[in-house]
Amino acid sequence: MSNLYRSAIYARLSKLPPMPPPEDLEDGDEGEEEVDTLGSLLSSPPAPTSLPRSGSGSTSAKSSHLDAFRPTSALGYFDQALEINVPSVQLNFRVYYTPPKAKGGTVLVCHHGAGYSALSFACFAKEVTGLSNGECGILAFDVRRHGKTVPTPESQTPDVDANLDTITLVNDCMSLLTTVFPHPAASPSLLLVGHSLGGSVCVRVVPLLLERKYRLTGVAVLDVVEEFTLDALPNMHALLHTRPTGFGSIEEGIEWHFRTHAIRNVTSARISIPTILVPSVSGNPPPWKWRTPLEDTAPYWTNWFTSLSSLFLSCKTARLLVLAGTERLDRELMIGQMQGKFQLEVISGVGHMLHEDNPTRLAEVLVEFWRRNERVLVGVKKVGET
Repeated sequence: MSNLYRSAIYARLSKLPPMPPPEDLEDGDEGEEEVDTLGSLLSSPPAPTSLPRSGSGSTSAKSSHLDAFRPTSALGYFDQALEINVPSVQLNFRVYYTPPKAKGGTVLVCHHGAGYSALSFACFAKEVTGLSNGECGILAFDVRRHGKTVPTPESQTPDVDANLDTITLVNDCMSLLTTVFPHPAASPSLLLVGHSLGGSVCVRVVPLLLERKYRLTGVAVLDVVEEFTLDALPNMHALLHTRPTGFGSIEEGIEWHFRTHAIRNVTSARISIPTILVPSVSGNPPPWKWRTPLEDTAPYWTNWFTSLSSLFLSCKTARLLVLAGTERLDRELMIGQMQGKFQLEVISGVGHMLHEDNPTRLAEVLVEFWRRNERVLVGVKKVGET
């Protein structure tokens, strides 16, 4: 479950793995573009502690301290920022898109985890574009009740985006994809990439897309294993109580994520974190609060991850599982791996937000997976085909 998933697992283990020291902050300045302007683009955390303070220093000293955590836009990471109206689900989806260079190419469809947003894939998207020389497109979207996806103005239903059960999220994803790519025969080949909760949604979308005759290159699930996730859920509430309820500024929110190793790549955090915080509507402190408080999603946790392993293994396309560190497989996945049903990759030195922590390495893994399975020769089976 987003950046708390691995912490909950560690709570049931006898030893915590060593935490690498924080990386040096880069001193780059990427401008002050508005993060939410349409068209402008064209873990293992320990128990969180209180945010470091600048003590009795001056306001200017504190401002200087937070300069390294100033929000930056996704300018240069995606080609387009779009608002796509999908009347069937009464939502305006925020979509970030870089189309493939060639007509009929491949598009990686990226589904983020609970509590985060599409811009968690920003740095990864830029790396994929470069490594594939533009042959791979990238589409990432904010799911309902996350980021900048909002109910349509015409919606007459209060809290129309409140339902986060798996069936609803799968229907949202399918509705968006069939709106963006309405004709399967003319659609690019799709490679579904889902992080945590997103992985659970993606494996359920695969058979629906195949039923409608869309071309699929494969499905990639990022850092979620059914058995260990379900076992970790009882610890989640206690871990959530250790989180701040909000922050004094967006800069403090970015700093907290970096200092606690929730996200280990400050460049990515400066892009993604502003989209998961919103001004406090009550006017009470703190002035910036979570866009999607994870404790509010608790009724859906079990529903999200039950049957994930079997659904992943049953996908009739190439399958890739990418894990952070030396995470164990559950029994079903272990048997599947021994039978050659999927490709397994482990990325070291990252936390649960592996696509933010090391976007370069993940892009290398995904581009190699794409090349192996999209350009497969006639008679040669894809990864995971038996």
